[in-house]
Amino acid sequence: MAAISAQDLLAQLQWRYATKEFDPAASIPADTWDALEQSLVLTPSSFGLQPWKFLVLTDPAKKEALLAHSWNQRQVVDCSHFVVFAAPSAIGNDTVQSWIDCLASSRDVPAESLHGYQRVMEGFLNQLDEQQRLAWAHRQIYIALGQLMTSAALLGVDACPMEGIVPAEYDRVLALSSRNLTTSVACALGYRADHDKHALLPKARFHRSEVIEHHA
Repeated sequence: MAAISAQDLLAQLQWRYATKEFDPAASIPADTWDALEQSLVLTPSSFGLQPWKFLVLTDPAKKEALLAHSWNQRQVVDCSHFVVFAAPSAIGNDTVQSWIDCLASSRDVPAESLHGYQRVMEGFLNQLDEQQRLAWAHRQIYIALGQLMTSAALLGVDACPMEGIVPAEYDRVLALSSRNLTTSVACALGYRADHDKHALLPKARFHRSEVIEHHA
């Protein structure tokens, strides 16, 4: 498979920014959104356990209900698609069993042949208490957030990651507690408004020498 050039990758990463103002009339095409959803599905995770649920909101009323719990940031309602990343509040041996079943089916192998791997995963989770497991799941979710944002940039879709939300209120509005889920972070996606001045601001990053060390 041909890879994109290094120049194209860096050009798209330079192009992207945390979009402050979306064009509310601009919708992400269905085929583009399908690719972005697939990018979420393909996100790597520790052990492959995928401790997450991605809630895609396009209903204006549902997005409006979250606005007050998002510091009134207009990205929530003006974006084309709003993704809420949720973590399972109960993670344990059932989680592992579901993954083992999926893995066995996908690779057409007996589940029994994966018992050693299953015991390793169960051992890892069983050494953590409930809060530690949830914290681990939240960290995994940030891998998915990064994958979504980079994929969006490569497809020319704007995005804005949002931690400025009230997770407990998101859980209430979206009825997540009854599903044993809890909000981690969110991301608005769509197309920037022409008048968003932030799109033209130069990137401000520490110099490479300050953040990267080479140990040969």
